[in-house]
Amino acid sequence: MNLLRRLWTALPRPLDPMRSIKIKLGLLAVCNACVGGLMMVWGYGLGFRGRITLPVALLISVLVTQILAHGMTSPLREMTAAARAMARGDYRRRVRATSRDEVGELGRAFNRMAADLAEVEQHRREFVANVSHELRTPITALRAVLENVADGITPATSEVIEGALAQTERLGRLVTQLLDLSRVEAGAVSLDLACFEIGPFLEAAVADAKAAHPDPVFTVRADAGLTVRADRDRLHQVVANLLDNAARHSPPGGAVTVTARPQADALLLQVRDEGPGIPAEERGRVFERFSRGSASQVGSPGGGTGLGLAIARWAVDLHGGQIAVADSPTGCFIRVVLPQPPGGSS
Repeated sequence: MNLLRRLWTALPRPLDPMRSIKIKLGLLAVCNACVGGLMMVWGYGLGFRGRITLPVALLISVLVTQILAHGMTSPLREMTAAARAMARGDYRRRVRATSRDEVGELGRAFNRMAADLAEVEQHRREFVANVSHELRTPITALRAVLENVADGITPATSEVIEGALAQTERLGRLVTQLLDLSRVEAGAVSLDLACFEIGPFLEAAVADAKAAHPDPVFTVRADAGLTVRADRDRLHQVVANLLDNAARHSPPGGAVTVTARPQADALLLQVRDEGPGIPAEERGRVFERFSRGSASQVGSPGGGTGLGLAIARWAVDLHGGQIAVADSPTGCFIRVVLPQPPGGSS
C-alpha cells in the first residue's frame, strides 16, 4: 500500500507548465472528449457494439482524468496534511509546488508561511529557554546565599547582603527589560516626541550609569544648545543600555565616551569604550534578543541579559533611525542616527 501511494505521488504532472487553472480544466475536458470519441470510433471500426465501447471509453476517460487531475489537486491535499501536521507542532512539512498556476502560487505561499512559522516557533523556544536560564541564574544564587545565612554557614555581613541585593537588582532589571520587550513587540509603545537639549540629557544618563558602574571614566561631548526631537523616555532607554553595555565591558579605569553632534537633518549619537570590542562576524547579531558577544558569557557576573542592545535597537527603530556597530581600532564603537526635522537640531 505504501509503495502504491509513493508511486501515485511520484506520477508526472504534465499540466504543470500551464499558467492558469482555467486552461488546465479546459484541456482536461478536451482530453476526455477526444479520448471518448477515439475509443468509440476505434470500437466501431473493430466491430464492437456501443454497450462495450461506451463503458470502455468512460473508464479510460476517468483514468485519464485521474492522472491529469492528480497534479492539479495533489498540492491541495499536501497542504491539508501539512496544516494538520502544523496543528500538532510539526512545521517541517512542505508542499511540492511545481505548477505555475494559482494552485502552485498558493503552494509556494504556503511553504513560505510554513518556513516563517517554523522560524517563529524556533525563536519562541529559544526565548523561553533563555528567559528560563536568565531567571534561574540570579534566583539560584540568591537562594544559595539566603540558605547559607539561614543555616548559619555564612554570617549576615554587609558583603553578603550586598551580594544578595545585587542578584535581586539583576533579577529586577531582567523583568523590566522583558516587560519593555513585550510592549515593543506588541506595538503598545508610542512615541511622545518633544524637543530638548541633548547635553544635559546625556549628563543625567551618565550620572545614572556612574552610580551603577563606578569604575569606568565617563565623558560626555555635546555642543552647547544642541537639541533633539525625540521621545525622552525611549531615548533614555537607548543611551542607558549603550552606557551599561560599554561599562560592563570596559576594564577598570577605562574610558567610556558618549558623543552627540548634528549630521544632515539627523542627530548622531556615538558611544565608545575601551573593552575587547565586537568581532566583525558578530556585529550583525548583537542587537538580537539574548545575543552576547564572545567576551560576555552566559551567567557571568559582568555579563548582561542580552536584551539591552535589542531594546536599544527597537527604540531607535521606533524613531525611524539606525543603530550599528562601527569600525574602531580599539574597543566597541556604536553609532546611532536619529532623523530630525529640517532645522530640528541646532
